[in-house]
Parts: sequence; structure tokens; C-alpha cells
Amino acid sequence: MKPSAATHLRLELTSDLQKWRTFLAIAELGSLTRAALFLDSNQSLLSRHLNALERECNARLFNRTGRGVALSDVGERILPHVKALLANAEQLEEEILVEAREPAGLVTIGSLPSITNPMVGRLYKLLNDRYPGIRLKFLEGSSGQVEEWMADARIDIAILYRYSKTLSVREQHLATVDSYLIGPPGDKITANAEVPFAKLDQLPFILPSAPNGLRAALDSLARQERITLEPVLEADSLPLQRSVVAEARLYTVLPIHAVWQEVEQGQLQAARIVSPELQRTVSMALTRSKGPGRAVTAVASEIVAIMQEGANRGMWRAD
Repeated sequence: MKPSAATHLRLELTSDLQKWRTFLAIAELGSLTRAALFLDSNQSLLSRHLNALERECNARLFNRTGRGVALSDVGERILPHVKALLANAEQLEEEILVEAREPAGLVTIGSLPSITNPMVGRLYKLLNDRYPGIRLKFLEGSSGQVEEWMADARIDIAILYRYSKTLSVREQHLATVDSYLIGPPGDKITANAEVPFAKLDQLPFILPSAPNGLRAALDSLARQERITLEPVLEADSLPLQRSVVAEARLYTVLPIHAVWQEVEQGQLQAARIVSPELQRTVSMALTRSKGPGRAVTAVASEIVAIMQEGANRGMWRAD
């Protein structure tokens, strides 16, 4: 008996799902530049993928505009089918592999330096013990830069300072952080556990330059309390702020976790600012993830645990 013939499949349009991932990224982001960032690729490769798709479809999928690209009529019609194709492919992969593997892959975190410093070593150790297949990439910048990385989907997890207690629905509260006046060793103003905000009047400060969330909050509170804050030096570098305070006997304002080691070693002094307090919220947001979903979830869970550990040590409050 003649064996049945193998099922004939037309693979021309489905043999390379990466080309369809390129199509979807360009369609959702409206730009080859943003799509290249999202896919960790380059524009020339994405352009070749797009040209190949349009040849295979025998139709233009995008219309080029002065501000980027927009879907053509054909592109609009096939977009739902492409989303379904990729979703089904991802689900198939997950079902095949989920029982056979631990969370793995590269997870990219965007954060401010003062938050990253007390967290990154502990996070690496926890993940190395529990999920050795997960790799970490950290991008450090200002709040504005982290927001841009979120918008461009360059990161999977964002950790931010917020000066309002109201967070967006996509953000998770991690901690409440007090602000401290940081001074050199032996300084009288920072010798006590607390210092009234009025004592900051006309002190020689090194502070971050505007625009900056902390600087804006300090300037606003100074106007409210009718005192003068005029930094003699401006620097956005956290290590520079710490070293200059110790060496030049200036002052700065930081959360205690940013100078935890220096205070313990007697290199700096810190007094919590009161009357009024200056507080901020540490929040975490999971972006429209380009990274492996289970790995991102695992890393986010470990970050929550580390923040609780820090609260137990007195670095911040978990409330």
C-alpha cells in the first residue's frame, strides 16, 4: 500500500516569523527607529525584512510619511491576522517549554543610580541562586530618561521616584523614602538624627541641576517655607555629590540608602529632614515587555523582596 503523501504546506509567508515580528513592531510603534530599539536590532535589517515581506505579499504594507510610517490598507487588513499568528506561535512555544525549563533570558531594568546601588548586588545573588538562566542588564539615568526608555520599550522593568503618593494603575508601590541632609564628618548641623527644613537656608549645597525631580521638590518647598537654596555646585553624578560633600565640606540632600555605607563608615553624616518632611515614593512598573515574560515576573518578585529587606534594615519604609 502506497503511504500517504505528506501534507503540503505553503511556508513562504510563515517560514520566518521574525519578519512578522518586525512588521508588528513597526505597526505598533510607527517608526523603524523605535522598532529597531524595541527589537534590539538595526534599521537596515528591519528595512530588509519589511521589503522582503512586501515582495512576498505583492503589496505595500506601509506608507512612508514625514513622521515615520503608517499602515497601508493592506497592512491594516492583515494586522489582526499577524497578531494572532505571533500569539499562537508564542503560546505553542510556551506550552512546549514551560514544563521543561526555569525562567530564563535577558531582563533589562531602568533605574535611578541611588536606587540601583543598594539593590543590584543582592538581586544578582538571589537570581544566580534561584534562576541561573536569567541575565540582567541595568540602564541608569534620570527619571525623565527612564520614562523615555519605558516609552521606547527599551526596558522591561522601570524603578522610579514619585513625589506624589498617587501612582498610575501600571505602577506598584515599593517603598516610601525620607530625604536627609547630608554633611561632612564632624558637622554640627547633621550631628543630630533630625534637622528642621528651615536649617537648610543658605547652606553651601551641591545639588543636581534642573530639570530634576528632587531639585524641583526642594525648590518648591523652599519657596513655600521662604528660605533660600542656592547651590554653589551643580552635579547630576551621585558619586560626585558624595565625594564633594566629604572633601569640600558642602551639603546635599539624598535618601539615606544612597549614602548608607558612607554613613556607617563615618565618611558622611545624615540627618532626616523634618518640619516639613520631604518624602518620595519608589515605584516599579512593568513595561510593554520585550523580554521573556516569566523571567520578567521572577525578577520583579525578587525586587519586591529586596525592597522589603531594605525596609527591615531601616533604609526606607515599606508602607
